[in-house]
Amino acid sequence: MLLSIDWDAYSGTRELVFDAPIWGTRDLEHDRLEAWRGRAHRRGGEDWAALEADFPLYPGWQELEQYAGVPAFVALSHADAWGWLEEFSGQDVLNLDSHHDLASRSGDGSRVRPGNWAGLGLRAGLIRRYTCGYPAWHAELPVTEGFDLERTHAELTPLLLPEVLGRVTLTRDLPLPPPAGVTALLLVQSPAWTNPAHDPEFHDLARQLHCVPLTPPMARRSAL
Repeated sequence: MLLSIDWDAYSGTRELVFDAPIWGTRDLEHDRLEAWRGRAHRRGGEDWAALEADFPLYPGWQELEQYAGVPAFVALSHADAWGWLEEFSGQDVLNLDSHHDLASRSGDGSRVRPGNWAGLGLRAGLIRRYTCGYPAWHAELPVTEGFDLERTHAELTPLLLPEVLGRVTLTRDLPLPPPAGVTALLLVQSPAWTNPAHDPEFHDLARQLHCVPLTPPMARRSAL
């Protein structure tokens, strides 16, 4: 099994935070830094601490340290996951994420992007079976993908070929697999969706896991 971890499964949001990027955002340079500065300024802050009430770091990420010793890689974005899939092709993939990353209704569907890398990997035969494990906190946010799994599955039906959808599982709060069952791990920062205040924990985790960079993650400074 391949284990993919999007940091936005832990660096998330509270309910009714209407400028939260989880509801839909792009993945441009502006979204990765300037949009977060705007959110902090709207909350009257001079540093990223102003974001903490609305954009917390949910517990459980420390459990990922158990994978130290598993071949591990780090990337800025899931758009950079393709080379990882090619190196370890044909395996099942478990992706811990706030988004299914299987398809979207906008943009070029044939180009590998954060929102479709998994769907394209399934179509290309690089992924055998795919499981999206939404985090437990999605159960408290009705408009998140992981709140109503049947609804999310129905939304995917017109976007994926039946053969591809048949190899997809959507679930929530899935126990972490034992390290012995993980061939390789990919840790993804996803800065357009993750609070810059949590960058130190992300970088510390990458060091604990001895991650090899596929693309360098961002180091967003604390001062605005």
